[in-house]
Amino acid sequence: MFTTRLVDPYLKFHKFIYEKTEGRFGKHSNRVPALLLTTTGRKSGLPRTNGLTYCRDRGDVIVVASNGGSDRPPAWLLNLQADPDVTIRLGRQVTRAVARVADADERAQLWPLVNRTNRGMSRIFHRGVTGRYDVYQRNTKREIPVVIITLKRETDPTDE
Repeated sequence: MFTTRLVDPYLKFHKFIYEKTEGRFGKHSNRVPALLLTTTGRKSGLPRTNGLTYCRDRGDVIVVASNGGSDRPPAWLLNLQADPDVTIRLGRQVTRAVARVADADERAQLWPLVNRTNRGMSRIFHRGVTGRYDVYQRNTKREIPVVIITLKRETDPTDE
């Protein structure tokens, strides 16, 4: 697939730069905020890290499990459904968090926001769409999930 041939190497390179510079570079991908999401592999038990674009909604971090519009969900979604405790890197800040799939009402509310935040080239090549996730949704049979990541408040041991 044309998109996969071009996008996969870019995503791997972006993740590599983001990790190696500890967030000094890579916190944006094509002018969209980007994060590193680390889940626990549901089969291996090993940490699995993916670079994703995101937006914010009332303190939560919102990502989309689009897998480029594939009919298969991304592995990171299956991992966080098995174990919702995740770690995210937002720039130089690494934070523990809990992730969950948005319910139908939340998805309906968040879908326009994620599309506005992540327009990409979709508005140029596809008339009548607001963002790239609309394009992906048109090209897949599954409903693309929106994931809500709630940051955990880190407690200071001296507070106890």
